[in-house]
Amino acid sequence: MPDLLHEHVTKFIRRHRHSPFFLYYSMSSVHGELLPTPDSTAEGSDLMADNVAYMDKLFGRLVDELRQQQLLQQTVIVFMGDNGTGKGQAERATIGGRRLTGQKGSMQEGGALVPLIVSWPGVIAGGHVAGGVLDSSDFVPTFTELAGVKLPVDRLIDGRSLLPQWRGAADQHRSWAFVQLARSWYVREQQWKLNEAGELYDMSQAPFAETLVVQSADTEAARSARQRLAAVLSQSNPGGGILDDGDGSGRHSGRKKKGEAD
Repeated sequence: MPDLLHEHVTKFIRRHRHSPFFLYYSMSSVHGELLPTPDSTAEGSDLMADNVAYMDKLFGRLVDELRQQQLLQQTVIVFMGDNGTGKGQAERATIGGRRLTGQKGSMQEGGALVPLIVSWPGVIAGGHVAGGVLDSSDFVPTFTELAGVKLPVDRLIDGRSLLPQWRGAADQHRSWAFVQLARSWYVREQQWKLNEAGELYDMSQAPFAETLVVQSADTEAARSARQRLAAVLSQSNPGGGILDDGDGSGRHSGRKKKGEAD
């Protein structure tokens, strides 16, 4: 599948190289079921490492194709993951050799924190690491602004455009991001997060540690954060929606489980 998908992507780029285009390339290499790649050498090899390497190889081919079509200098490339590391590989989900808290399906950093790399030649300087928080809803207003079209005004759009930040604006993009999985959720600032149970966590050591702050031991900063984030959750009212009974892995109650009859 990865090679067939990449062939389709290459044909799309060549077909639309003379006009603006948007390409969503959902790479499948590192998602279960992990299978040997054309470059895997032996039975019992590290399939996750093989698939990461093969995904990187295909991404390099994508960049080469854009370069050959003389499109690289006028293309914004956004590379990101869609969820945290799966349980089977979570112990190897490290930064600088330190394991992240949680994993896919958890409400810790390892569940929702994902890689994000943006390339915009001539606009974004290489090697820069942005601060603050954002979430994937921000891509809707970002891409519409890039395309020069207006968002609908008859509905609430959760995201905020990232273009000012990408263009070097010093102001913080947004003050909080919201994460939900089934009947669990939290709102997260740079240093604090508050979940549906009213538990406040100090995130100053994240993504390697999340410290529960008991309300009776609140400092002034913790008390202020608790009130601020509680107000966000109250206004957002996530409990007022149609709640899902997902099993924590990211599967949802309406989806058939493996082996389950129709």
